[in-house]
Amino acid sequence: MEFGCHLPIFGPAATRAGLLTFGREMERLGYESLWASDHIVIPHTIRSRYPYSDTGQFPLAPDATFLEPLTALALVAGVTERAKLGTTVLVLPHRHPVLAAKALATLDHLSGGRVILGAGVGWMREEIEILGAPFAERGAWSDEAIRIMRACWRDERTSFHGRFFNFDDIGCFPKPVRGDIPIWMGGHAKPALRRIVALADGWHSAFPTAAGLESGLGELREECARQKRRFDELTITMRAGLAIRPAPGGPDRKALQGTPEEIVEDLRRFKALGVSHVLMEASYRDLAHMIRTFETFARDIRPRVQA
Repeated sequence: MEFGCHLPIFGPAATRAGLLTFGREMERLGYESLWASDHIVIPHTIRSRYPYSDTGQFPLAPDATFLEPLTALALVAGVTERAKLGTTVLVLPHRHPVLAAKALATLDHLSGGRVILGAGVGWMREEIEILGAPFAERGAWSDEAIRIMRACWRDERTSFHGRFFNFDDIGCFPKPVRGDIPIWMGGHAKPALRRIVALADGWHSAFPTAAGLESGLGELREECARQKRRFDELTITMRAGLAIRPAPGGPDRKALQGTPEEIVEDLRRFKALGVSHVLMEASYRDLAHMIRTFETFARDIRPRVQA
């Protein structure tokens, strides 16, 4: 099982110094990957329900600093050598797919082939519509976008003729270092699972419980059977909040939030389910606290999971 860290790309630590300090330190501690989330704007009025909180309210104010993820990852690429660089997740309808393919291939080229595209179709209608994509059709739009990006990375002469995009031969260079970029798709609904099996290299589950992940993996296996794809071709990954606490949590404790012993047990359960990469995010209010949290994990928790 490999471990990654979410970069401080929003909040008070979302500065040049914050990114550089955190990126260097996480690579020194042996973390395998560094990640950035994606919001371009935060509307003052959001009626869409945020899917990752009980209240459904988006946790950041419209005036919160939120760095553009590919720009932030490019800065971190310049001061790291080994850690993979990922998006968790890049919202596909935020960018024209040719532009996204170009930016990702450029980042991969300049980082020596370290990019992972964690991708999703998005949940915030207001933001997606501001940026020009049809929210109600964002799934089909994203399917075409993935095919276009793959073609841009693969083909000497790229063309595409679909429902949402039409263009004749273009050159899109540089190509990714290894000829492609791994795509780990987010989402838990049946259309998302179909998209993962049809178009992606892995599943990037967000904030799951062990029981929820197990159920989702069962559905993913069934979808693989329907599409005649081998399940073991898919990389199983997840994102979770990390909070190391001195006292045990109650019955509603979230995964990776509790004592070191509880977190070790959580991770062993996820590992047994086949999760190979865990992206963790700590509190973003204070850079020093973030670093201490990941230092503690690297020292006291990781060795017990990998033993």
